Amino acid sequence: MLEQIAAAFDRQDYQTATRLLKPLLQQSPNHPGVLFYAARLHEVSGESESAEAIYRKLLKETTNPKLAIQARQGLQRLQAANQESRQEAIAQAKADPTNTGSAFLVLEPINGATRPPAVRNFARIMKLDPYTAQLHLPSRGWRLYRVGSAAEIQVYGQELRQSGIPVFWMNLQAIAKIRVFRVHYFKTADPQPTVVCQNEADQLGALTFNWSEVTRRVEGRLPIFEDVVDLDARNRLKRKEQTQDYAQICDLHLPGRNCILRICDTTYHFQQGIPFQADQTQVKKLQVTNRINWNSLLGFLDHNLTEVPLWADFTPFAETALDPLDLVGGLNAHVGLLRKAESNWDPAFQLYSSLIFLHETAHSS
Repeated sequence: MLEQIAAAFDRQDYQTATRLLKPLLQQSPNHPGVLFYAARLHEVSGESESAEAIYRKLLKETTNPKLAIQARQGLQRLQAANQESRQEAIAQAKADPTNTGSAFLVLEPINGATRPPAVRNFARIMKLDPYTAQLHLPSRGWRLYRVGSAAEIQVYGQELRQSGIPVFWMNLQAIAKIRVFRVHYFKTADPQPTVVCQNEADQLGALTFNWSEVTRRVEGRLPIFEDVVDLDARNRLKRKEQTQDYAQICDLHLPGRNCILRICDTTYHFQQGIPFQADQTQVKKLQVTNRINWNSLLGFLDHNLTEVPLWADFTPFAETALDPLDLVGGLNAHVGLLRKAESNWDPAFQLYSSLIFLHETAHSS
């Protein structure tokens, strides 16, 4: 019977092959030869995932050298067909004028019963072993997985999403269109807040808005590095870079105006604008630290933005973004920290906040 099925495949008579294979699948569903032709039928029917699963099962379990070679050839055909299909999709995506420049592929957390099949599909699509795929798929928070051309990122994103993997992607062009105003101080709070701020061109001005326009808050810490002298294992002096402090940063999203108000504790003018401390007499008796000022400012925001969601998982996201950001040009940080050397932590926060801005705005519209 297997010889008749093989002959049917040779003449591409898949209808006959299906008819002959059906009773064998019922009688001997685990027979290696039967499984091989079942995989061939899945392959010619375009059911590549089912075919791949059987080919891999045969490679793992069969002791027949000829069948192992045939299974390996089947996997190679599937991979070649998948790569050709992907390249065609990328070529079509490149024809879209919106798919120019760089883009970011972000994995969302996945847990529970949907995680095991997602890991398998992720390993298959990204050509990873299952253990590595398991490590790359986040269980909490976002992970920046890949940076590349907008067309390529879109195709990979669509393929992953169709396979049940929570993922989204954003173009650098879309991020660049978001206005970012660096807040110097709050001039007023009621009835409408007014901030004195700088735009992207460092021009100073004032912006008045309603608290109801703020849809999200994003907070993070940016490490401040300093060169220090230390002793190595041989008691020799050496210079190394260490984190000496952190800059606190908070973004307010105003999607209706397509802008972000960015507040940073090292650049905020606490001596100007409205006071945040209730007892100013007591404050003057103390040496008010920057941390006290910052906590008072956050308390002020908490009071006025009680229902606004807070995003504060920046650090784990940044740890996945620092190296990929070396490949990206044109992502302005709009942070304004005075640093001895540039750090990818600053554009990482700009990216994190912008991704939240675009992703959440798209979901709420």
